[in-house]
Amino acid sequence: MHKKIYYRIGEVCNLTDLKPSVIRFWEKEFPQLRPVKIGSAQRYYTEEHISLILKIKSLLYDEKMTILGAKKKLNAKDKSDRSDIKMELKEILDILKS
Repeated sequence: MHKKIYYRIGEVCNLTDLKPSVIRFWEKEFPQLRPVKIGSAQRYYTEEHISLILKIKSLLYDEKMTILGAKKKLNAKDKSDRSDIKMELKEILDILKS
């Protein structure tokens, strides 16, 4: 499949094998999942959104986590990613200072 910048909800449903109602529910539950909205109704998803949807699906369906458990796992990953970025920026700053 040819990569696009934005995907509509129907395309995301086909790619993830999920119903639109499930994806819309997850948007309310997971703050990381916020599609771009043009106007009041049409949602547009990026590759990052689709990856996140697949991660949430795996946590809930494969690992049998609760929504609360999946939220905690995703939040922990976000904090870890930010910590890694801060460490890399500090190393770059140290190099620039020397």
